Amino acid sequence: MNPTWVFRKLTTKLPSCFSSLTSSSCSPPSSPQFILNQDQLCRLLSICGREAHFKTGSSIHCSIIKNPHFHNPIHNHYNLPIWNSLLFFYSKCGYLSDAHNLFDKMPMRDAVSWNTIISGFFNKGLFNVGFDHFKLLYGSSGIHRFDRGTLTTVLSACEGWEFSNVNKMIHKLVIVHGYERETAVANALITAYFGSGCFCLGRQVFGEISDRNVVTWTAMISGLARNQFCEESLNAFVEMRRGLVFPNTLTYLSSLLACSGLHALKEGCQIHGLVLKLGMNLDLHIESALMDMYCKCSSLQDAWQIFESAQVLDEISMTVILAGFAQNGCEEEAIRVFVRMVKEGIKIDPNMISAILGVFGGDTSLGFGKQIQSIIVKKGFDLNIYVSNGLINMYSKCGELEESVKVFERMGYMNSVSWNSMIAAFARHGDASKALQLYEEMRQEGIKPTDITFLSLLHACSHVGLVTKGMEFLESMKNEHGISPRKEHHACIVDMLGRAGLLNEAKSFIDSLPEKPDVQLWQALLGACSFHGNSEVGKYAAERLSVEAPDSPVPYVLMANIYSSKGRWKERAESIRRMKEVRVAKDTGTSWIELEKRVHSFVVDDRMHPQTEVIFDVLLVLFRHLTDEGYVPDKRFILRYWHDDGVADTFKIF
Repeated sequence: MNPTWVFRKLTTKLPSCFSSLTSSSCSPPSSPQFILNQDQLCRLLSICGREAHFKTGSSIHCSIIKNPHFHNPIHNHYNLPIWNSLLFFYSKCGYLSDAHNLFDKMPMRDAVSWNTIISGFFNKGLFNVGFDHFKLLYGSSGIHRFDRGTLTTVLSACEGWEFSNVNKMIHKLVIVHGYERETAVANALITAYFGSGCFCLGRQVFGEISDRNVVTWTAMISGLARNQFCEESLNAFVEMRRGLVFPNTLTYLSSLLACSGLHALKEGCQIHGLVLKLGMNLDLHIESALMDMYCKCSSLQDAWQIFESAQVLDEISMTVILAGFAQNGCEEEAIRVFVRMVKEGIKIDPNMISAILGVFGGDTSLGFGKQIQSIIVKKGFDLNIYVSNGLINMYSKCGELEESVKVFERMGYMNSVSWNSMIAAFARHGDASKALQLYEEMRQEGIKPTDITFLSLLHACSHVGLVTKGMEFLESMKNEHGISPRKEHHACIVDMLGRAGLLNEAKSFIDSLPEKPDVQLWQALLGACSFHGNSEVGKYAAERLSVEAPDSPVPYVLMANIYSSKGRWKERAESIRRMKEVRVAKDTGTSWIELEKRVHSFVVDDRMHPQTEVIFDVLLVLFRHLTDEGYVPDKRFILRYWHDDGVADTFKIF
């Protein structure tokens, strides 16, 4: 609905001075009589506010000012809804100074007036000013005090860890003034508590509500899902469906988010069936949530089917499918989809750029990455912090550490992800000193480290043998920063101890952990044993790795390498025989090089490349030069090496 058109239609029978208001005439009227009644004016101003039609709304305000009827103290009470609608209009259009001036000059105010101005400040992020007005209202001695709308307005602005204490204070006001039985207030409390990390209090408020509506259930299900209590969230969804309250679109979105977090494909498919029956499957948000759920559950075919059959695609759905391909190792598919989007002229936004940058690894074309950066510069996305973080990772993974540093240094604002990305880049390239130095700079800037920060620091310490420093970081993250180490951190510690030759210490570290060791830990220990040729601890790790991952070839391959390095051919043969018995195959190692924007990949003894003969001839020449310089090949871990006469010797080594 166009409010200008409505306003003109409704003012066609007004005196000339009013009918010309839309042309910005402000000549004083003789004795104007409004054809618009109070309800019509309020609705029209609300439309102007929601649709941001400032010119029309201000014209209406002009007509109100010129009408003596609105300045008669006798009519103040009658005109109050119109003043409140004007206040809403200015707040919604973002003209807070005008709204504040109007608020100060209002002949009288009620709770709606206060709620509107407080909400306007909160929506603009002016929390201090908003809370100051709430304090004025609370301390007011007038007849109009705060109501449930005030409480829900304040609570809606208090989503964030920094507002946890504020929410508790508001909760006390709710109880003192008898609003605890108001369902709308309780719903706002649940949302605010889950948004500020007070999960137990959020559950408590939910448990105390006797009259739960769809908003109550959705607030609970969403709050649990967004805070990684996914199983509890799904249980709440099931409990809701057993009752008399029917889920809405937001409820289904929250339940799909819980399925994504749990990788619960079966439950996700069941919810998909429900939304199909209800006809909600064509909703853009539902489609994006379904795609995300299927991508998280590694069911890319289903995600792609939804993407291809969607009648309308928005930036969110395209970002979801790109991120889904990246998360599931389908880098080439993600790149093809992105290239198709660009060629078809689809609007590219920073989120899509961040998603495509996430697919880059060591085998991805650096040339393509530079083309992405060209798009970033052309569209002005280079100031977007998430895009810059993606560029840091992209260049780092493609081997261009200096380019990562340049991107990092050009950033005007850096968040914890930026620092983590750069620390990880130095760790990935073996520059531990720079990684540790950057960590100290990060702390000096007042940026709190995260679990990812310590993961990168432990990687850096592992690569250069800084065992003592690594153990200090492990203690620091637990005791100083209150971060509980994850299995990835423990695997880094095992790898660090193992690389330093402290295999027994690494084994003892695993045995001392309170939780059951998983695949990552045993594989890290076995890898270290393979590096040092320790068959005793290696056998211990291989046996446990085989139990945790019976389909993995790693324990058999690494033990075969350990036995080969020691010349224990019988044990090596036994290891290979057992691998064949359980029918697991060794993963093929791949190496690659990029030349002229094309990535060339190779496997061991690869003869498929069109320039194979030339490549092997060059390798033979290089090998002769190496041997002339005194190089002696280590025959323990190679399948073959070349004699000076070009004849290959094949060794019985896996």
